[in-house]
This record gives sequence, C-alpha cells and structure tokens, in this order.
Amino acid sequence: MNRLLVPGRNCWRIDQADRVSFLIDGENYFRALHSAIAHARHCIQILAWDIDSRIELIRGAEDKTCPTRLGELLNYAIKKNPALRVFILNWDYSLFFAASREFLPNYKFELNTHWRLRFCMDNIHPWGGSHHQKVVVIDDTVAFSGGLDITRGRWDTQEHCPDDPRRDNGFYKMMRPYHDVQMAVSGPAAAALGALVRRRFSRATRHRIRQSDSNSVPWPTELIADMTDVPVAIIRTEPAYLHYPEVREVEALYLDAIAAACRLIYIENQYFTAGRIARALAARLEEPDGPEIVLLLPLETDGWLSQSTMDVLRKNLIRDLRQADRHGRLAVYYPHIEGSDQAINLHAKILIIDDELVRVGSANLNNRSMWLDSECDLAVEAAGESRIKISIANIRNRLLGEHLGVSTLQVARATESNQSFIASIEALRGQLRTLNPLPSSPVSDTDSLVSSAELVDPEKPVSPDRLMAQFVREEERPTARRRIGWWAGLLLAALALSFAWRWTPLNEWLNIEALTAAMTWLKDAPLSPLIIIAVYLIGSAVAFPVTMLIIVTILTFDTWPGVFYAFVGTALGALGSYGLGYLINADTVRRLAGRKLHKLKRRLERHGLLTIIVIRIIPIAPFTIVNMVAGASHIRLHEFMIGTIIGMAPGIIIISLFTDRVIESIQSPDAVNLATLAAIIAVILSAIFFLNRWLKRRTENEWNSMPNA
Repeated sequence: MNRLLVPGRNCWRIDQADRVSFLIDGENYFRALHSAIAHARHCIQILAWDIDSRIELIRGAEDKTCPTRLGELLNYAIKKNPALRVFILNWDYSLFFAASREFLPNYKFELNTHWRLRFCMDNIHPWGGSHHQKVVVIDDTVAFSGGLDITRGRWDTQEHCPDDPRRDNGFYKMMRPYHDVQMAVSGPAAAALGALVRRRFSRATRHRIRQSDSNSVPWPTELIADMTDVPVAIIRTEPAYLHYPEVREVEALYLDAIAAACRLIYIENQYFTAGRIARALAARLEEPDGPEIVLLLPLETDGWLSQSTMDVLRKNLIRDLRQADRHGRLAVYYPHIEGSDQAINLHAKILIIDDELVRVGSANLNNRSMWLDSECDLAVEAAGESRIKISIANIRNRLLGEHLGVSTLQVARATESNQSFIASIEALRGQLRTLNPLPSSPVSDTDSLVSSAELVDPEKPVSPDRLMAQFVREEERPTARRRIGWWAGLLLAALALSFAWRWTPLNEWLNIEALTAAMTWLKDAPLSPLIIIAVYLIGSAVAFPVTMLIIVTILTFDTWPGVFYAFVGTALGALGSYGLGYLINADTVRRLAGRKLHKLKRRLERHGLLTIIVIRIIPIAPFTIVNMVAGASHIRLHEFMIGTIIGMAPGIIIISLFTDRVIESIQSPDAVNLATLAAIIAVILSAIFFLNRWLKRRTENEWNSMPNA
C-alpha cells in the first residue's frame, strides 16, 4: 500500500506524536481530560460544537481531590496557577438547538468563572452551517480531538448498561447509552492542533492567543499510550466564507482511503447520507476481488426530526449498496443490548482501512461534514511499519470486542481463524451485547420528497430562494407585486398607528399623565414592585420608550424608591431583550435592526462594555433594538449589564433630580425651564464627547498594537 496521507491533498499537515491513545467512550475521555486540565500550566484551548459548565467529568465513588464539574474545575485550575489562561470557542448555535443546551453559556462561563477564562461564540460560518470541531489543547503539549463534546449525554462506560444511574447528571433526564471515541496526542502533533485552535479563535474574535512555551507534559498518568513516536495527520473541512477559502480534506481522504483498501473497510458513523462516499463504496463492492465493507451505524439517529429525514436518506443509500453487493462483501450492523428498549446512540466517526490507516474525528458521513460544517479528524498511517499495523488492528479489535460483548483477544483469534472478517463477526455475535444486522425498511410515500430536499443534508449553503423552491411550487409563490403590496400595507399600518398615537384619543392613553395615573393606582397594590418590573419587561419587549417609563416611575414614587425601581426595571428589561437577541439568529436581528446598526454590532463585539456605556448615554438606536443587537453579538453578559447600569445612571439620576423641571419644560417652555433643559442637554453632550474620544483612542490603540489575548 503506497503512502496515503498527502498534505495539501487529503490532510492539512502531518506532525509527530510522542504518544497516541484512543479513548473509547466518554468515561475514559472525561477522566483523562479532567487530569489534563487539573495539571495545566499555561493555556487551555477548547473548540466545541456544544459545551456545558455543569458536566461531571468523573462520576461514581472515585477519590475526588479536585472539582469534577467542568466549570468548577476550570476555576480551580486557574486559581491554582496564576499563569494559566483558558479560551473557549463554542458554536453560535441556532435557536433550534436552544432547548437542548445550557441556558446562557456566556453567563455560566464568563460571570461564574475567573476573569482569565474567555468564552466566545463563533458565528463565522455560512448560513445553515455549524462549527463542528471538538478539540481541547493543553499547554500545546497534550491535545484531544474526536467526536465527543463536553456536554450532556456524552458520558458513558464501555459496558453501556441500559439503566446506569451515572448517566443522569441531575439536571436532565436519563440519557440512553452512548458510544464515541476521542484521540489523545502529545508532542508536536498537539502543538499543531493548538495552531488550528488559534487560527479559528482569531478568525472568530480577531484576538490572538499566544503559543504556549511550556515544557510540562500534562499527559494523564493513568492513560496508557496505544502508539508512541508516530506521525499524525490533521484532516479538515472548512466551508468557503467571506475571504476564507474552502477546505475539503475530509472528503478527499475518505475517497482516497476507500479506493486504496485491499481487504477491509471498517466504518463507524452516526450518519450515512453522503452520496459521493456511498458511490465510492458501491464501486468497490462491484469489483470481483474488492475489500469487505463493514458499516456500524445506530439503529436510528437521535430525535424525531433526524429519524424522519437523515434516516430516510441513509435507508436509500444502504439500499443502493446492497444492490451493488453482488459478491456478498457488505455487512451493515447496529449495536444492540438484549432485553433493553434503549438503542445505543452510536455517535463515533471512525474509519479503519485494512491494518494500514485509522482515522478518528468529528466528521460524519453526511454532505454537510464534507462541505458545509467545520470538521477536524486525526489519522495515523502505518506506511509499512509492523508495530503501527499491530496497533491499528488492536484498536479495531477493541472496538469490535466492546460491540460484541467479548474480549479483544477473542476478536483477534476469530479474525486469525477466518479469512473473512464478516464471518468472524458472525461467529462472535449472539451475546447480551452484540451487533445485529441493520434491518431494511420499506420505501414510504414521503421518501422521494425527503431524498430530494436540499434542506435535509445540504452540500452548500442554501439560499432562501432555493429553500423556497424545494417546498413551494413556483406558481404558488407570491409575486413581486404582492410582496411590494404586503410591505406597503405594513408601512401604511405603522404610519396609521403613529398618526393615531399623535392625533387621536389613543394619545390620551399613552401620555405621561395617563401613565402616571395608572402607576399611582398600582403603587398601593400588594405586588406593586413585581408589577412595575413586569411593566418594564413588557415595555422592553414591545419597544416602548424606556425614558417615558423612567419618568413615570420617578413621578409616581418618592425619589429614591423611584430611582431603585427604574434601575431594576431598566436592567431586567434590558436583560430580557438581550436574551431574546441572544436566542434569535444574528442575521435576523440585523434585518430587524437595519443595515445602519451593523457597525454597532461590530463595535459591540470588539468593545462591549465601553460601547454599551456610550450608547446608553447617546440614544443612537431604540433601547430594545440595542439590547437585541447586543444579545445577537454575544458580548459578555456581565459587560452588557455593567455597561447598561453605568450608561443609564446619568439619565436616571438627572431625571430624578430635575423631574419637575423637565416635565415643566415640556409643558411650559419658558426661558427658565428651557435654560434648565439646555443645561441638562449640555451635561449629556459633554459626556458623549469625552466618552467618544476615549472609545476612539482605545479602538485605534487596539487595532494598531493588536495585543495578544
């Protein structure tokens, strides 16, 4: 077998690893990760599709000398070592995933942890794409990469006991058994993964992370290396976006590896919907002396939506493979536990070619992992070295031993005594934990619709027009005239509402006197503080002028209670609309806010606290819109809240001190009242001027020097 891994073609780079270990299932990975984090000296870098601060890395009755929850452990490591910094880059997920993720991770990782931990959300990707890499790098000397995120539902033992209570972390329902694999590497290969993380962090945040110069090797003492002194390749998918070029090494290596296989193609994967990969496998099956192909897939994917879409695409591709299997060299299995109604969630992404190549990573066998999502796989090639070939065979036997409920030695003996690898699996099947053939299911009436929809598993970003074309016939789409008419009607309705507000009795219900009377009535209510705060929350949600609410609050109550209620109500109202913007896709907020606020969004991302302070004093946009843009920009929650309180303080205090004069200036604009109002405006404009100058100097200094993060 010729050398398969070629940098620039099917991998990014190849670097030597002092040690390599294959961590099968979450228990082994999380324990090793816990040890590495606890011994970190300089820098911890994490790339994640999902991450949860509440995850218990070590479970059961083990000796716990330091915290086991991820957030607490990171805090512990930072406080123990003054030189340690932590950088976490998490996918800026869509609203669709919000229910299954930790609420407000910015708050959990930023405000609840040490200031030397920086948590950022990454939204530098095409529409419909995601950042799917799962990488942790410790001191640039030890790194982990594979299919496991540090989040809910990933922890499990290799026994996959159906009712293991340790899978219940206390804050979500019992998860079903879960199988996945992560690779650990040390030495130059770990430093190379550190470079990958730094590049992506810089792309997403415009901040650089210094490379660690640590001589420490926080390799977990209990972690036995499966290989030593071997070259490790890094394989990526990166979609074309902005000025960043497309990278499709994941697909290239799959196609090259399938074409190069002589005896066996062994695949474990969560999905199987990539048409090019399926066609390459079918071509090998049609050869009279081609390799055997063993596919291990979940019985069904996770969630009803995936089952009704991705599983349909998978069924069609497997049907095509079975039709191409003229020589009986294809076997498709799913892991099964006898007597259990919980199917194992096979989430791994593994490829083993003969005894020559082993590949573990984040990339699924679906189209989006080949084109649209960012991915990171690691691969080791034997290149004729017998010691590496033996290690690759042993890893495959360990995986099969777990699935079949037998020992690694039993698998090795079976494969030695059978010329057919599939025959070896068949001879070992039948234990309580085993591999069952994936059943064929009949074609339903909806299969053809799903298989043709680009939304299910897109190869490239799907524009709204192409998305509409998938589901709405051209003759049923609204014409340009109808769309223009709809927008014109909406504009006329808004103008009519504004006219009514200004010139009809509606104005009597929404003026200061009417609102003051309503607030006075509420003042003596038993739950008046909660009602007032609710008014601020509702007002913020519907973009009601917050300044009017502040004035009414201070007019209704005595000075200091009014100031207190105004501060609390404003802060909670800001938090509510911030949360709404956080959950809504950033592009949606930008469309709501308008193009002019794009500059504000970029400034918020770079100077969250200072920008919030300034725009609270300078009313450049409505209160609610600013909050939503801030939430969509994913600036740190504590910066947003501190900036809001500081920025709103001058206005609230001025209103509290000069309320009568302000109201009188509006109602009776004589010289004295106008002079007082002019003085108030002068104070605000002075604050605007000096804060703008300060912010401008800070911005120029940052971009000129670009300090290391």
